[in-house]
Amino acid sequence: MHHDSTPALDVQQVSHHYGKQQALDHLSLSVAAGEIFALLGPNGSGKTTLFRLISTLARIQTGDICVFGVSAKAQQVAVRGSLGIVFQSPSLDPKLTVLENIRCQAALYGLRGAALTARVAAVVQQLGIADRLQTVAEKLSGGLKRRVELAKGILHRPRLLLLDEPSTGLDPAARLDLWHALVQLRNDYQVTILLTTHLLEEADKADRLAILHQGRTVAVGGPAELRGELGGQILTIQTTAAAAVEAWLNSRAIESQQLNEQLRVTSAEAANLVAPLTAEFGERIQSLTVGQPSLEDVFVARTGHEYW
Repeated sequence: MHHDSTPALDVQQVSHHYGKQQALDHLSLSVAAGEIFALLGPNGSGKTTLFRLISTLARIQTGDICVFGVSAKAQQVAVRGSLGIVFQSPSLDPKLTVLENIRCQAALYGLRGAALTARVAAVVQQLGIADRLQTVAEKLSGGLKRRVELAKGILHRPRLLLLDEPSTGLDPAARLDLWHALVQLRNDYQVTILLTTHLLEEADKADRLAILHQGRTVAVGGPAELRGELGGQILTIQTTAAAAVEAWLNSRAIESQQLNEQLRVTSAEAANLVAPLTAEFGERIQSLTVGQPSLEDVFVARTGHEYW
């Protein structure tokens, strides 16, 4: 990790409105240099708006966003120079080869000549697409297309790489493959990576993540740390007698959360409740499951809402 204490990204009290609708609500967030950081949230949580503000696509209304200490509000152009962006919608020209796609990107950054040749060689080697340079983009698998988009995104050696829902449309093997590429980019080039995702298992791989809900961060930390804060295990009770079960739990000073037909209990003693609940309620309980807390459980615990 870098000993440079300037955060790669510092979001300071950012609010954003679309007409009457508030998309971001005094949101603050800091990402350290060299981190792989995930913004996790369901659609409508504010992560897309935040992504647009960080990538300088939308104007900051209230608050500020600093990238390596430079204000995106005051010095938009300077900030753009240190960003690499890979959007959710495919950005490749399907009729051009991989090399032609990469060269088009290079032209945008004014890269040419020997410097360009060396840079392209390094990037395609790094992302494992050196043998695909003459392949027409539309012939590539989803995973390989995403690697070419990554190659375009890091061609100008950005310090902060922004990825919007990078796993969209990828199968699990390609997702894993993409993740290895991101870790390698961070390790080899010291790139800081910020990605948005609605996939819990993707956020679980990040060094740290922020869970967004209604324009605010409801939790920030390492995945294991956030799960650990819930303490113990999660007992999920599927029942037609939710009120009675809840009263039974309350009488034993056990807190529960209700979601539709489900009650959830987070406790180190979760497993010990299975037998007495079964004895007490019998048929009125359809199922009891005990498991380790997931990021979904963290979301539920912090918001009182289901993740979807």
